[in-house]
Amino acid sequence: MKLTVKARGAQKKESLNELRRKGGIPAVLYSKGRPAESVYIDSIEFSAHLRALKSGHLPTTIFILEEGKNQRRAIIKDIQRNIITYQVSHIDFEEIVDGTPIHLKVPITLTNVLECTGVKLGGILRQVIRYVKVECLPRDIPKEFTLDVKDLGVKQKSRLSEIKLPEGVKPLIRMNEVVVIIAKGKG
Repeated sequence: MKLTVKARGAQKKESLNELRRKGGIPAVLYSKGRPAESVYIDSIEFSAHLRALKSGHLPTTIFILEEGKNQRRAIIKDIQRNIITYQVSHIDFEEIVDGTPIHLKVPITLTNVLECTGVKLGGILRQVIRYVKVECLPRDIPKEFTLDVKDLGVKQKSRLSEIKLPEGVKPLIRMNEVVVIIAKGKG
C-alpha cells in the first residue's frame, strides 16, 4: 500500500493541531542508524487504506512511503487515536530493510467457529490471545496465523504450540500460552 509522506517542520502543539485540522496526520519514521524523521501523511488517503484492510492486519501490512522520487518500505509500530473522535492523531513507522530482522505482532484468525463442537453444545468461545509477537526477516512476514477450533469441546482449549509457524519466524512469546478456550455456557 502506497502512502505519500511529506516532511514537517515545527514540533509545537499548535502547529500539529493545525496540521490535523487541514487533514494531515503527524508521523515519525524510525530507521536503524539514522535519526527519526518527522513527517505527515494525508488522513483521507490513510483512511482509504485502513478500510481496505482486513480487521487486525494493520501490524503486518507493509506500506510504501513515497516522498518525491524516494520510496521506503515501513510497517506501523504504533498508532494513536483521539479519545473522543477515535480519529488517527499520530503514527510511528519503522522502516524495514531486507536482511534485517524485525519484531511485529501477527494476528491469529480462528477457523470453523460456527462448526465448533463446544459452541454447538452451548459453550462460549473465548479468544484469549489475538496476536503473536514474532521476529522475522521482512521477506518472511506472515499475514496471519490460523487456528482450527472445530473439534474443541466444552472446557477444552488450544495453545499457541498448535499453530504451525513458518520457517524463519521465531516466536517472542511462550508457546504454551492458551489462545482460545470453550467456556461452559450458562444454563
